[in-house]
Amino acid sequence: MNKKLIWAGMLATMATVAQAQDVASKYAATITPADLKKHLVIIASDSLEGRDTGSPGQKKAADYVSKHFKQYGLTPIATEADGSLSYYQKYNLYRRGWGDVYVKVGGQKYDLNKDFYLSGLLSTPGEVTVPTVWAGYGIDGTKYNDYNGLDVSGKAVVVFDGEPKDEKDNYLISGGAERSNWSGPSSWQRKVATALNKGAKYVFIVSDNSGSEFDQEVRQRSVMARRINSMTMKPIEESLSNTAAFTVSPEIAADLLKTSTKNLDKLKQDINKSGKTVTKGRPAGTVTLKAERTNEIIETENVAGFMEGTDKKDEVLVITAHLDHIGISPDGQINNGADDDGSGTVSILELAEAFSQAKAAGNGPRRSILFMTVTGEEKGLFGSEYYSENPLLPLSNTIANLNIDMIGRVDKAHENDHKYVYVIGSDKLSSELHAISEAANSKYVNYKLDYTFNDPKDPNRFYYRSDHYNFARKGVPVIFYFTGVHEDYHRPGDDVEKILFEKQAPIVQLVFHTAWELVNRDARIIVDSNKP
Repeated sequence: MNKKLIWAGMLATMATVAQAQDVASKYAATITPADLKKHLVIIASDSLEGRDTGSPGQKKAADYVSKHFKQYGLTPIATEADGSLSYYQKYNLYRRGWGDVYVKVGGQKYDLNKDFYLSGLLSTPGEVTVPTVWAGYGIDGTKYNDYNGLDVSGKAVVVFDGEPKDEKDNYLISGGAERSNWSGPSSWQRKVATALNKGAKYVFIVSDNSGSEFDQEVRQRSVMARRINSMTMKPIEESLSNTAAFTVSPEIAADLLKTSTKNLDKLKQDINKSGKTVTKGRPAGTVTLKAERTNEIIETENVAGFMEGTDKKDEVLVITAHLDHIGISPDGQINNGADDDGSGTVSILELAEAFSQAKAAGNGPRRSILFMTVTGEEKGLFGSEYYSENPLLPLSNTIANLNIDMIGRVDKAHENDHKYVYVIGSDKLSSELHAISEAANSKYVNYKLDYTFNDPKDPNRFYYRSDHYNFARKGVPVIFYFTGVHEDYHRPGDDVEKILFEKQAPIVQLVFHTAWELVNRDARIIVDSNKP
């Protein structure tokens, strides 16, 4: 073969590769700190009230994203009930929760998660009024018994938390430092069951904390209750019963029994001194209460914009971030979620715009791209799970998922070196995807790719904690881009002014270059691994 022809061919190939790189760099450069901030001041503003899943604020964010998808020329491919196309892939979540729950004593009303907390599931037939009775520590034993000579039938029983001790600080039941099963984390259930078996209607447990200490305890319980995953993708069936306990402060207990906290303290001291509960002169009153359980359907939606490819359009790359956050805290503070995952959401917008500009100039992708912001991530990765079970495009034709979640801040491990990004999952299913990611970073960004959280032994298990995992479990190769947890994670301090846009922009450019290679290369990346 003529050497001149060989060299001419090689030079032509090199020129084509260089030209393609120049084109990619041109559009990657449109992803700027200023543009990321422009979007984030909207997505993470107080007016969106923390974008709680299914909330009006989350829907405002979805509207913002869909309007920009339309502006960029992306196509809607989800289907509405009437058959029309939409940017919204709608789905429902289901939540069982508390409705109207309160306790009334005289003219005073006490509210759930403000004045008391409720353990267990309880439902009353509207408002109920019953007499109250004090039953010491609510213990029914051979060595010590609070129920001797006491009729609790049809009443609300008020008992102290824990179990009694003598003046030497020994437990009365064991006679030593070892407590019995009448105290401890699960003892309330035993005390409730005992009271109900004796005919009691309801049980109130008096916390050891009072005043501000009890207020703090209630707030902590309230926050914990909100953070528990109370939503599901299917309607919830639950068994309701009276096996529940109202935990109240000594002050509220005194109101319930029409006595004073000083008298309650004396009753407790008398038990400790005598080794037995008082059988006469127990305080009593009446209480009115209501405990209402509710069924709620949460309507939410993934937002998906489609860019059709050219000669390999049947294959698709999916790029994701989650749109929702945790909303408003019980104390009224807004959790704006600028980093989690406002940073990912605005990255999707910038990536979509960059590829749209390339396509408008005749440099559209060979493979198709689906840009998608999902919801329900904060409740259990529900949006991506719904997509994985109801894909808008076949998962068999999905070449990879690039997922962006929290890339706007730095963690403690990188306080002195901001040029990094945690890369998770790139080698789990495809060695080629990992190599493409490494090459894109070396050519264009030169950040440190930190694989700490890619280690299957890492206790944080981040590989399983964001939306990419619902693609990976279906066999789709993934990369999860992440810069770590910081002091404002799931707190009101996660605001726009703390986002490091100069640091974020190169990470988004890295995602762009990786995506560019994936959608424009000749061969689809292979799935050749199955690492944990």
